[in-house]
Amino acid sequence: MNFNKHFNLEGKHAFLSPSKYHWINYDDEKLIAAYCNFRAAQKGTELHDFARRCIELGVKLPNSKKTLNMYVNDAIGYKMTPEQPLYYSENCFGTADTICFKKGFLRIHDYKSGVIPAHMEQLRIYDALFCLEYDVDPFSIESELRIYQSDDIIIENPDRSIIKSIMDTIVLADKRLSMLQDEGV
Repeated sequence: MNFNKHFNLEGKHAFLSPSKYHWINYDDEKLIAAYCNFRAAQKGTELHDFARRCIELGVKLPNSKKTLNMYVNDAIGYKMTPEQPLYYSENCFGTADTICFKKGFLRIHDYKSGVIPAHMEQLRIYDALFCLEYDVDPFSIESELRIYQSDDIIIENPDRSIIKSIMDTIVLADKRLSMLQDEGV
């Protein structure tokens, strides 16, 4: 059989997807709520891409207290790199929204377009991944972590012993997972 070609669907995901089949049991209210969450996630992805392009091109947005504007303008002002993967192993890696490291100072910013409150743990893990990937003693540097959300900025200068503890947790968890993988689990 010659199957139909659907080139327009490459890289896309349907809301009513067979792989996320729970929707067949939703009532109208739950279907609408789930769809609104799906669209919000898509919009967040598009806003992240827009921010990345602005930062890469050095195009500042109008000065305002809007989350996106503050995030983009700060990243440009601090000469940050957008969408930078941080890698420890196949078991532990992630992409920092923006990052820079200059003169012993690590700066990591995260842009949140949703309304669910963000947690600093994600940025602490990026901090730990940076130290692991680039073989940096966490006690030899300082860092500032920022979350941009709901027209506000949450700023933390994390305790370096917390970052070291996260690094240790990553290394130990990765070893455990690697042993399981070696055993075929």
